[in-house]
Amino acid sequence: MRDLYRFILRNHVIFLFVLLEIISLVFVFNYNNYQKSRFLNSSSQFTGNVYNRYNRVTEYFRLSTVNRQLAEENARLRKLVGIPKTVRFIPDTLRGYQNSEFQYIYISAKVVSNSVNRLQNYITLNKGSKDGIKPEMGVICADGVVGMVTNVTPSYSSVMSLLNVRWNISAKIARNNYFGTLSWDGKDSRKVYLSDIPFHVNVFPGDTIITSGFSATFPEGIPLGTIETVDKEGGSSFYTIAVKLFLDFNALSWVEVIENNRNKELELILKRNSNDEGLD
Repeated sequence: MRDLYRFILRNHVIFLFVLLEIISLVFVFNYNNYQKSRFLNSSSQFTGNVYNRYNRVTEYFRLSTVNRQLAEENARLRKLVGIPKTVRFIPDTLRGYQNSEFQYIYISAKVVSNSVNRLQNYITLNKGSKDGIKPEMGVICADGVVGMVTNVTPSYSSVMSLLNVRWNISAKIARNNYFGTLSWDGKDSRKVYLSDIPFHVNVFPGDTIITSGFSATFPEGIPLGTIETVDKEGGSSFYTIAVKLFLDFNALSWVEVIENNRNKELELILKRNSNDEGLD
């Protein structure tokens, strides 16, 4: 023990220097958007390779779960009478032959890392810019919305999870089409909250919540979950609605990244609407 104390005393200047360097780097990356973006892009490639190697070892033990999910999804697809022209699933080998009549193109990707126990959770996918993945693309799976792409490298992409207190999506009650904002409170990974639904709307436990389609990120009608509880808080004109998610993020293995072929067109009209409002 004395030798340890002597070693620390002899090298305390070096230890202090390293500590101050770490603190300064943390401040630089946290409070400067450019440096933070560069760091995330470079680190995503490195961590993606590490996670991918680790995932190869552990994925064998998840094969039964993956097979069950694929079987359930195939069963749901077989029950479909037809696929709307606004939606199309295509294999990677046919990406060069996309038909422009389809608004949404879906790119399959495998999850190589995932977190659920933080306030800001992220997911890493094994597809990147060379596969057509771009920032701000939506990510879904058979059981609902997963998140949105934030950073991309040639071979990997980082996704902001729905389990992130800094992000929310537009959702609505399937039975009556009343829409609000769906967000996570940082606690239960299977529970989110729907806000901005006024008291005059009839809301019942068991009602299905779906995406509203009021954005360029997600199509309308993607199932998200069912209402678990409905509360009225004093001093407010809106319900507090707890929604149990269909998706279990702890068992997430495969996802679909959404490419909206009309994204630029929608952004242009929204920008024009914004400019018109500014003239009032």
